[in-house]
Amino acid sequence: MFTTRPEILGTFGVVTSTHWLASAAGMAMLERGGNAFDACVATGFVLQVVEPHLVGPSGEVPAVFYSAKTRKIEVLCGQGTAPKGATIEHYHGEGLKLIPGNGLLATVIPGAFDAWMLLLRDHGSMSLRDVLEPAIYYAENGHPLLPRVADTIKGLKEFFETEWLTSAAVFLPGGEAPKPRQLFRNPQLAETWKRILREAEAKGGNREAQIEAARNAFYKGFVAEAIDDFVRKTEAMDQSGARHKGVLTGDDMASWSASYDAPQTYDYHNFRVNKIRPWGQGPVFLQTLALLKDFDLAGMGPTSGLFIHTVVEAMKLAFADREAYYGDPDFVKVPIETLLSDAYNDERRKLITDQASRELRPGRVDGHELQVERTLKALRELSTTDRKVSGGEPTLQSMRSARRGDTVHIDVVDRFGNMIAAMPSGGWLQSSPVIPELGFMLNSRAQMFWLEPGLPASLEPGKRPRTTLTPTLAEKDGEPYMVFGSPGGDQQEQWQLLLFLRHTHHGLNLQESIDLPMAHTAHFPSSFYPREQKPGHVMAEETFGADVLDDLRTRGHEVEVAPAWTVGRLVAASRDKDGLLHGAATPRLMQAYAIGR
Repeated sequence: MFTTRPEILGTFGVVTSTHWLASAAGMAMLERGGNAFDACVATGFVLQVVEPHLVGPSGEVPAVFYSAKTRKIEVLCGQGTAPKGATIEHYHGEGLKLIPGNGLLATVIPGAFDAWMLLLRDHGSMSLRDVLEPAIYYAENGHPLLPRVADTIKGLKEFFETEWLTSAAVFLPGGEAPKPRQLFRNPQLAETWKRILREAEAKGGNREAQIEAARNAFYKGFVAEAIDDFVRKTEAMDQSGARHKGVLTGDDMASWSASYDAPQTYDYHNFRVNKIRPWGQGPVFLQTLALLKDFDLAGMGPTSGLFIHTVVEAMKLAFADREAYYGDPDFVKVPIETLLSDAYNDERRKLITDQASRELRPGRVDGHELQVERTLKALRELSTTDRKVSGGEPTLQSMRSARRGDTVHIDVVDRFGNMIAAMPSGGWLQSSPVIPELGFMLNSRAQMFWLEPGLPASLEPGKRPRTTLTPTLAEKDGEPYMVFGSPGGDQQEQWQLLLFLRHTHHGLNLQESIDLPMAHTAHFPSSFYPREQKPGHVMAEETFGADVLDDLRTRGHEVEVAPAWTVGRLVAASRDKDGLLHGAATPRLMQAYAIGR
């Protein structure tokens, strides 16, 4: 079939990401002798510079990876936890029923920096300077500003000038919103990284010691001190319509570190899919596979109404269970074995008919009945409140023209057999005011918590928010095979699933699977403030064609037609048993690229 660009093929290495400059930086690490983990770290830091409306230095990053050295698949947990002062009582005392989607009360401990350092120390081979230099270069010397970044800043201009003055100083150079494709610089961010490097290299030539010194500089040194001082002294306007101080402290940062975790897995035909555990939404993908495995998906056309209907209806059931059961397993008992079991999904599958459901239908697991009832009660009460703020990945209430924040993605496969899928996010330019001494903003991931006690995702100090970030690694016939992902909040799993099913059931290559029309549903509650939901909703690109869109309407779906080439930001890479590497990236938004040879 026709594709917008070729599927990249090679044997040396493949890097895919949501921005061409970041992909090029990662490929440069491979060319200089680095491995997939070095490349991923370098790519991640460049994305913080060139896509500041989607990711920043104070954000978070989960990753799932295979190390050829250890022969293990692991999850890197770079999701920071709620600060010690983040209690439901405190937020209620601030007059809040939901955590705002931006501002300082929405902040958890920044997780990405420590996760990148942990990955570099334990699995990389290059120096800290090697992997930071491309990001420092673009921050200091400038990069061509993406039109979507320029649009976001333009939409925020008035708010920055009246409320977030420190953000205006960085993102409105000369008092004006920067124009698309003109060079944009963030010299203070470059200086922050250069100071971390100076302090790290002062420890001498030992690579690991330098990385440890960098971690200390961020979490116990000048970065943590600047964050602590800013949060204590600043009241920031947020989506609640009021100004609030945050609760994050330097002590919170000093007592936290990134970690490794076991993946959550599911066997699907000759594949084993590896995701993060239910502190994130990763198992939704797995449960949807469990619901779909007895359908003849290969007999359905990859863009047919029946195929989209079947996938969407299965997704609705899996996402309903996400609402009722998912939370940080360190704090709540998640019955994930039951949720992924054949017996449970055999019964759930009977709910999928030829007509679209308009109900949120979590399953019933013994011993969790009260929890489910509390969840449904909280959602009913929320549905009666005034939720006029635009939903999805958060915008600011008073800036409707500002672009929504989102996420980025990285996939790397190298000649040694290493592979990694990473999903950095958070710390967007629209998430909170810039910390002047650092040149970056804090994250807003705490908005994923509920302020209703007794729910699996209720706010508690030290708890991980139930993130939407969900990278994927698939094994094939017992060997690590494919890494893939997409930004998009609650849509991440949905777009990734279409890619995976089209590739595995219809025999399409990675680029073909990505280029076909995309669809998703917003039937279930959004993970983001103000947690909107649209029962029966399906968004589908117009390129499905009138017949397919009408077929979906006939099946009872509320179809929202999206313009062509606007849904999804998928990238993917894979490795065959003979060492042949594949890479692909979406043409949507005209910025994601796969590079390889």
